[in-house]
Amino acid sequence: MEIIRQAGYLSSVPLQKKLATLEKLYRRPDNPFSVHELCDALDVARGIFYNHIFRKADRSKYQEEQAQLMLKVKQVFDDSEQRFGAEKIRVILAESGIRVSRKRISVIMQEMGLRSVRTDAKKQFKRKQQYAKQNLLKREFSADHPNQIWVNDITYFKVKSYWVYLCIILDLYSRKIIGWRISRHMSTHLVTTTFKTTYQERRQPQNLTFHSDRGSQYVSKTLAGLFQQHGVNQSFSATARPLDNTVSETFFSSFKREEAYRKDYTSEQHFRRSVDEYIRFYNEVRPHQTLNYKTPQAFEDAYNSVLSENSV
Repeated sequence: MEIIRQAGYLSSVPLQKKLATLEKLYRRPDNPFSVHELCDALDVARGIFYNHIFRKADRSKYQEEQAQLMLKVKQVFDDSEQRFGAEKIRVILAESGIRVSRKRISVIMQEMGLRSVRTDAKKQFKRKQQYAKQNLLKREFSADHPNQIWVNDITYFKVKSYWVYLCIILDLYSRKIIGWRISRHMSTHLVTTTFKTTYQERRQPQNLTFHSDRGSQYVSKTLAGLFQQHGVNQSFSATARPLDNTVSETFFSSFKREEAYRKDYTSEQHFRRSVDEYIRFYNEVRPHQTLNYKTPQAFEDAYNSVLSENSV
């Protein structure tokens, strides 16, 4: 050992590595050497070695206490159904004789990922609402039969000195415009009235999905209540994602290019007649590429014809 010491090898060995080696030798059941001999051999002061041993013992004791405390904090937290924060947990623990600071409990809760429902209740509520307003279509613009999925949207057009709003409902199966209404106000009433009329004319279909954007008209309690009453599933486009409702957007684009932009409307009644005439043209005359160049009306009639034959 004297040769090793004189060679200067021990001076290049980190202290923590020496202490770890000393501890390993010290704890061996068959260790024949005293602490004095071991420390002298590795050129470590006995005081430093003893401090290392004692601190480690203290750390082990603390870790055991910490583990027990973490279990108690978790138990109180769960018993409160995730309502209690650090201060209330501190009070509950103090009542059972466990004295611990609020700060220590906060650290434990943070380490364990425990968050009181009260601290972010509003955020969670909004997140839940946002999730509830989900996009059921996910840009899959197809349906297996009529009255399975309706898409809805509102566009506006200026007539003379005022704006008028056109609300349409389109059946995704046939791309047929099955309901429409014009108003000078873009309101929830415009949507609900259009839906109610169409719903009755289409014989109150069951298992219906209604898709729209997230405008204030569509997220209103009034419309949600109406849909709940009729068992309608509501689907929403993502915010600022017009492609999520591209079918209705495409119709409006065609209407404006092929009809509205070519006319000089003299009155609201003139605009209404123009809309009625174009929708009839769109449904009954204009071939649709996605329908193998059949018209929406012919495509729906073909489905109903097959349905009638199969029911005989």
